[in-house]
Amino acid sequence: MLKFKGVLIIAFLLFTQFVWSQSDLSVQGTSPDLYLLHTVQPKETWYSIGRIYNASAKEISTLSGVTMDKLNIGQQLKVPLSGHNFSQDGKKGADEVFVPVYHIVGEKEWMYRISQNHNKIPVETLEKWNGVTNDHLQAGMKLIVGYLKVKTTQSSLAASGVKKIITPVATTGGTATKPATEQPVVKTEKPAETKPAETKPAETKPAETKAPDVKKEELKKEEPKKEDNKIGTPPPVVDEKPEGSYTGYKGGYFRSGYNGSGKSTAGNAGIFRSTSGWKDGKYYALMNNVAVGTIVKITYTSTNKSVFAKVLGQLPDMRESVGLTVRLSDAAAAELGAEMGKFYVDVAY
Repeated sequence: MLKFKGVLIIAFLLFTQFVWSQSDLSVQGTSPDLYLLHTVQPKETWYSIGRIYNASAKEISTLSGVTMDKLNIGQQLKVPLSGHNFSQDGKKGADEVFVPVYHIVGEKEWMYRISQNHNKIPVETLEKWNGVTNDHLQAGMKLIVGYLKVKTTQSSLAASGVKKIITPVATTGGTATKPATEQPVVKTEKPAETKPAETKPAETKPAETKAPDVKKEELKKEEPKKEDNKIGTPPPVVDEKPEGSYTGYKGGYFRSGYNGSGKSTAGNAGIFRSTSGWKDGKYYALMNNVAVGTIVKITYTSTNKSVFAKVLGQLPDMRESVGLTVRLSDAAAAELGAEMGKFYVDVAY
C-alpha cells in the first residue's frame, strides 16, 4: 500500500512538472521574430526539447544566446516559430498535428494591431479561430494567433493537438485590402450617373444640376435637423469638388483650417461610408458635444498617422454607436490605415 502511494506521488510530481513547463504556449516577440519560452526540466536535453517543439537544438541555442554545453534546470530558452514548426495557413505534414499558440490581449489592443504583430494574419481569421469579434476583445484574453506543428510520435504536446483547423480567410496583404476595394467602387458610381446625361441631355441635365445644390444646402444649413429625423443613419456626404488648387491629401483638405483649442479626448472610432474624400481629401466626422463645423485632428497611434476632419453632427442614436467616441468617413479611415470596424484613436480640437 505504501509503495502504491509512493508511485502515485511520484507520478503526480512528474505530471505537475510537465504541465508547469508546457501549458503556457504564449507567443513572444513580433513578426517576423516570433518565439515561445521553454523552462528546462529535470533530465531534459537540447534534443529532447527540440523534439517537443519540432525545432532544431541549434536554432534554440542560437536564439537563446546560449551555447549547447550549458543547460540548467529552470533555465528559460527561446524556441523559434518559423515556417518549419509554425502554421497560420492550415498546412502541415502527414505525421504532424496542430497545437494552438496564444497571444495575451493587452490594454487598448485591437485585432488590427494583433494581426500586424503576428505575420499580418487576417483579422477575419483571428475572429473565426477564436469565436470572438474585435468589439468583444478584453485585456487578458487568450487569443489563438497560429498553430505549432509537432510530430505525433516525438512531441509530448501532440496529445493536445488537432489534425485540422479552420481554413484561413484568403486575402491579399493581410487586413489592408478593404479600403482599396471600396475606393474604386465609389469612383465607378460617378460615370454611371453622367452616362444618362449624355444620352438624354434635355431630360437629365436640369435634374443633375439641382440635386447637388440641394445636397450642399442640406449639408450647410439643415444637417442638425436631418440627424434628428434620421436616427440610425449617418448623414449623407456629397463628393464636392476641391476648391482652389488642392493637391495631395497628407492629412486632408481641412488641415489648414484646424485651430485646436487644447481640448482632447480618446476612444473607439467607427466608420461610415461616404463618396467624399477619395478624390479631394475632404474628410468628415460625427461626434457628440463638439460644434458642427469644427475641424478635429484624429490620430491613429497604431500607424502613427493623423487626419483632419470636419464635424457634420452628432453620433446617430443607434446600436452601432454604443461605445464610440467618433465616426469617420471611410476615406479618412483609409488614410489612417484603419480597416476594421472599430479602432482606438486620439482626438484633438
